[in-house]
Amino acid sequence: MPIATPEVYNEMLDRAKAGKFAYPAINVTSSQTLHAALRGFAEAESDGIVQISTGGAEFLGGQYSKDMVTGAVALAEFAHIVAEKYPVNIALHTDHCPKDKLDGYVRPLLAISEERVKAGQNPLFQSHMWDGSAETLADNLAIAQELLARTAAAKIILEVEITPTGGEEDGVSHEINDSLYTTVDDALRTAEALGLGEKGRYLLAASFGNVHGVYKPGNVVLRPELLKELNEGVAERFGKESPFDFVFHGGSGSSEQEILTALENGVVKMNIDTDTQYAFTRPVADHMFKNYDGVLKVDGEVGSKKTYDPRTWGKLAETSMSKRVLEACQNLRSTGTKIK
Repeated sequence: MPIATPEVYNEMLDRAKAGKFAYPAINVTSSQTLHAALRGFAEAESDGIVQISTGGAEFLGGQYSKDMVTGAVALAEFAHIVAEKYPVNIALHTDHCPKDKLDGYVRPLLAISEERVKAGQNPLFQSHMWDGSAETLADNLAIAQELLARTAAAKIILEVEITPTGGEEDGVSHEINDSLYTTVDDALRTAEALGLGEKGRYLLAASFGNVHGVYKPGNVVLRPELLKELNEGVAERFGKESPFDFVFHGGSGSSEQEILTALENGVVKMNIDTDTQYAFTRPVADHMFKNYDGVLKVDGEVGSKKTYDPRTWGKLAETSMSKRVLEACQNLRSTGTKIK
């Protein structure tokens, strides 16, 4: 199937919310990790989301120029071609973009999609994330209002992060402390500024103790039940039941019960990056250690082309990562839910 149209993406999110499941949003940094994500979704018979962070886009742009827009556009165009060979719907998303990178990343990508839509085409990306968590909530929401007007006009969904997620993600870092919990007042101010769909659809990355990076279960105190409080607090004021489409950030190491509670309380998208990075790299390391005398020209020997050929270990990496994507679909209950 082709990359999801705006209508299909909206249907995907509606189905997830109604069915209390979520789509894994898999960060990719290459054509190979893209194929791994697509393969995992196809094997799970799940639609899904593929996303590119600012750091991922810079890497994709090549180390000569490190141009984020070039990298993101190139992979998006590639995805539009190769995704047709996979029997699932895939939405393209740009991950965390802080204020100092908006002009070098999200705004230029928005301009490209605006021109495409004017020409009768679909947008290049189906959603973009504005990460204003390092700003005051007032400044965060002011920028979100500007971006939401543009995304809505370009048939794109905006993702906003209104309060900090702990740890570090592409240079944006926050301490792990009590500020990692969104309050009902934060949610109310968000609804007042951005509306509840009438100004354009957006996804909300609310904080319930989330931390980016690697941690073991029990090292971080997650409170996914907080999402229910946020929805109920806003519903009481505005009269709209379950008003928010929530995003789960920093989910590596989360327990099964924490994930299920988040799903029951409105999470429709969960970012997966750290775990898939490891899944991709682990078999490569195994191959190199076991075949060191083949991948290296040791003691003047010639090595073994079959072992250092990138296709040899690259296939292992793709297979391993695709299995982790399949596992994510199972954990988030999206397996077998693809739109026919």
